[in-house]
Amino acid sequence: MNDKTLTTAGGHPVTENQHTLTAGERGPALLQDFNLIEKLAHFNREKVPERIVHAKGSGAYGTFTVTHDISKYTRASVFSEIGKKTDTFLRFSTVAGEKGSADTERDPRGFAVKFYTDEGIWDVVGNNTPVFFERDPMKFPDFVHSQKRDPQTGYKNPFRMWDYWQNAPQALHQMTILFSDRGIPDGYRFMNGFGSHTFRFWNKNDERFWVKFHFKSDQGIKCLTGEEAAKIAGEDPDYAGRDLFEAIERKEFPRWNLKIQVMPEGDGDNYKVNPFDLTKVWSHKDYPLIDVGVLELNRNPENYFAEVEQAAFSPSNLPPGIGASPDKMLQARLFAYPDAQRYRIGANFQALPVNRPRNGANNYQRDGALRFDGNHGAKDNYEPNGFGGPVPDPTVKEPVLNISGDARRYDGLRGNDDFSQAGELYNIMSEKQKESLTATIAGTMKCIPKDLALRNIEHFKKCDPDYGNRIEKKLG
Repeated sequence: MNDKTLTTAGGHPVTENQHTLTAGERGPALLQDFNLIEKLAHFNREKVPERIVHAKGSGAYGTFTVTHDISKYTRASVFSEIGKKTDTFLRFSTVAGEKGSADTERDPRGFAVKFYTDEGIWDVVGNNTPVFFERDPMKFPDFVHSQKRDPQTGYKNPFRMWDYWQNAPQALHQMTILFSDRGIPDGYRFMNGFGSHTFRFWNKNDERFWVKFHFKSDQGIKCLTGEEAAKIAGEDPDYAGRDLFEAIERKEFPRWNLKIQVMPEGDGDNYKVNPFDLTKVWSHKDYPLIDVGVLELNRNPENYFAEVEQAAFSPSNLPPGIGASPDKMLQARLFAYPDAQRYRIGANFQALPVNRPRNGANNYQRDGALRFDGNHGAKDNYEPNGFGGPVPDPTVKEPVLNISGDARRYDGLRGNDDFSQAGELYNIMSEKQKESLTATIAGTMKCIPKDLALRNIEHFKKCDPDYGNRIEKKLG
């Protein structure tokens, strides 16, 4: 049989693919039409569950090249020498919108990078903003629910958003970014990316550092106004994905410069803000950006579903030399992300080509739905063992992290300044940017009750009196 012959999934030649087998010309279909049954059954199962967040996305392959030596901070092999290249896959996304939503909605953008290192997958699962709306994972489902559709009406309602935010001052820093002129990037190429969380480095001498990752767009920053975004949403809801794909096809390869902020481990206890608080940034004066390397996207996927929809990122994918911090949101994501992928695309999601480590996986995991890689053949699946199976490597263990304190549910709002950094961001804006920011916020508040608007305005006044007063004035 040649490769031009249409077959069933079982490899059987298909004799007819245009007309259903029926009992008589006008009679009912027959169950024995196995090609029809297989086509319908597979069609019903073509979609995997949509991501709860980051459902709408685009992606491309690329290369990361080390340009500066940071071996004094980390033993991670991905950074081991200047000029070293590592294959990557980068998925961009909107956050709150569903699969069919517009690319130009006012929303943070996901920025998830998969590095295929020679010591395993390294996933940096971040956004285009250095902070987030929440610092405690207990509130993440509530926050996302407030941004989604009303359970009764099925449409989005600004009341729910502002009703949630009246009790969530921790979101003010991210809100100031979201409603600013940078709230709607002009596609995916013209925005920065951030690891957002604080991570941990350790070097070959077991010296430890806290670190933040910044991906600075080599294309510069370009954003859309609300009016431009609304027009594009109606004309081309896939605008950002199309722009990325077509730029790479034209060989206009987008690039980002990876930079890091590094904090000696001891500084973490005494810094002016909690360095593990996802709603805060570190001052660049205190911890300047350090150049690391260049990430270039230079190859489009061949199949969107197999390579973009099935791409699965897990912050727990951390090769030796890179570790997690006590950031509570990160700690929860270490579990939640791979758990979401197991639900969405199965227990063996990391064996899919786009997610598979290039250096191979050598473990005792077996079976599970859709096991398609040989299931390790005749190799047995327990450890310790007497048949020479793989064993742990203690030489790559992470240095001990000293932890102390009482186990309790600590109030992240008590004694925490949720206003200053949002106010500082507001005050570095130009007069035009302040007017645009406050007009956008006021525009989303126009249809909510007056008392709810006033309670939220009080939060903005605590960031800076002028910030709140402008919103109040624009609301009349």
